[in-house]
Amino acid sequence: MALEDAKDEVDRAITATELKGMAFENVFAGVPSFLRRRYSKDLAGVDLAITGIPFDQAVTNRPGTRLGPRAIREASTLMTYDPPYGWDGYSPLEALAMVDYGDMAFDYAYPTDVPARIEAHVAGILAAGAGCITLGGDHSITLPILRAHASKHGPLALIQVDAHTDTWPDDNAARIDHGTFCYTAVKEGLIDVTRSAHVGIRTVVEDNLGIEIIDAQAVGARGAAAVAEALRAKVGERPVYLSFDIDGLDPAHAPGTGTPVWGGLSSREAAAFLRGLAGIDLVGGDVVEVSPPFDHANITAVAAAHVAMELICLWGWTRA
Repeated sequence: MALEDAKDEVDRAITATELKGMAFENVFAGVPSFLRRRYSKDLAGVDLAITGIPFDQAVTNRPGTRLGPRAIREASTLMTYDPPYGWDGYSPLEALAMVDYGDMAFDYAYPTDVPARIEAHVAGILAAGAGCITLGGDHSITLPILRAHASKHGPLALIQVDAHTDTWPDDNAARIDHGTFCYTAVKEGLIDVTRSAHVGIRTVVEDNLGIEIIDAQAVGARGAAAVAEALRAKVGERPVYLSFDIDGLDPAHAPGTGTPVWGGLSSREAAAFLRGLAGIDLVGGDVVEVSPPFDHANITAVAAAHVAMELICLWGWTRA
């Protein structure tokens, strides 16, 4: 469909018959699935599924990330007319059969049941042969997602963009906390600490369990592209999971988040860093901690939608 035919396209999320292709539906109209992909629970022939986990009951400060997946989907409708900039013409919407798998259902009154539900939800997608990119939700969701991916791929290299390392000590299996997911992941052997790194950190860390820290100042001093090049070498051929906490960005670029910390990455640095990772074996990823009630002009949701698109590009780059 050419752009001039956009007047004939609407509600592609429920009417699309093809899983590939650009979408020219009016940005301001229609059902806002992620990137105007078809909503579907049928994963036959699907390369990549986008799913939302609207859970925010594990936060330490401001809530609201349960509304993140919806806001990210709406922001993504701006991005369906052209291939993503900076990827040498690579067009994931045309190259990959993608669906919006919708949000995971759960009973909000039983938060302790949620981690197991997340793990089963993502494991089901992976078992069907599709990759999975997740829209959060608070950062606690990453732990069960890592369990699902590690069950399939073995220990993973973790690249975490964040203001915090989320390695607070926590050996109580009954607790659900967005600041402890990485600690537990290390203790469970889900990630290979020698191949992993935290990027954008700017809070005090007493024990990072052997994971390399590349703080926000180091990214600025070394350059985002150089940091990405070093991490490509670090992860090598190890399967990679990339978790992007939106508070890895400076609050000027992402005000709508629960635990903002000044001095973070700019959106330009984040874009250069993510594109610089092209060639890693990305097996999954997420963007989390988008809190629309604290957002302004959808700045944070737009940034998160772009991060998710970069994750899609990284996933598809080695599978073209």
